[in-house]
Amino acid sequence: MAVETLEPTPSQPAPAPRRRQRLRAPKPRSWSIPKTAGGWIILAICSIATVGMLVPVYVIIATALSGSTGAPNFFLAFPDAPSLDAFKGAWTKLHGSLANSLQITIPAALVSCLLGSINGYILSKFPFKGSNALFTVLLVGMFIPFQAVIIPVFQFLNMLHLQGSLFGLILVHIIYGIPITTLIFRNYYEGIPNAIIEAASIDGAGIWQTYFRVMLPLSIPGFVVAGIFQCTNIWNDFLFGFILASPAAWPATVTLNNLIGTTTVNYSELMAGAVLVAAPTVLLYLVLGKFFVGGLTAGAVK
Repeated sequence: MAVETLEPTPSQPAPAPRRRQRLRAPKPRSWSIPKTAGGWIILAICSIATVGMLVPVYVIIATALSGSTGAPNFFLAFPDAPSLDAFKGAWTKLHGSLANSLQITIPAALVSCLLGSINGYILSKFPFKGSNALFTVLLVGMFIPFQAVIIPVFQFLNMLHLQGSLFGLILVHIIYGIPITTLIFRNYYEGIPNAIIEAASIDGAGIWQTYFRVMLPLSIPGFVVAGIFQCTNIWNDFLFGFILASPAAWPATVTLNNLIGTTTVNYSELMAGAVLVAAPTVLLYLVLGKFFVGGLTAGAVK
């Protein structure tokens, strides 16, 4: 009886290990020449609009660097001998008011954003009877012009003995900023799933624990948007600062307006002061601009 022997089958070679593919960031789209007439028209319109926006900036900087006290002969002419004397003179007159504007803008923007965040959190995640009506009433405050409330606000601050002080201006800007910050944060929190709130509730967190431990860390984009809006509005305010503040508490915009003399105008110093006053808000947009659009559109789909 023949015994069949099983020949060992050749083992299959092990597959070669796959190389990990490195994730590469998508390359930015390179600028290309338009290929259609419509593309050239759009490019021409955008170029003209860009030049139209940059010409005033150029005129301001060129006039500030001219150092001359009178009006320039030609507004597009760049000075032959640029000088920083106008900036030194403007800084001497504006540095105290710039400090006042910082003392007003920073606390007023922070407090109004925090109050708006709390309002938006409650109105979006814990609605109650009449919450929609309350939200509508808050939004009405966005459309009330400063001129309509300036006399009652003046009397209110005078009653509290805060008229003419920095704290009075801070209080006014906080109250006036609550409607816009509430709108921004309510829309932002609408885009956050309710499952996060429910999970925190299951873990035993209350309303305020959920806000401070869960929602507040997720609110950075909303704070960026609301902060930029508030800082810009408060820094550029003129009416409240002129009427409600004393000369010692004037913000930079009021002092800049007073650089225009009664008989003569030092144009170079005035333009240098305008650059100094506008610089903080421009820097704010340059630093936080990449976060602005993302935070502004957050919650739009919801």
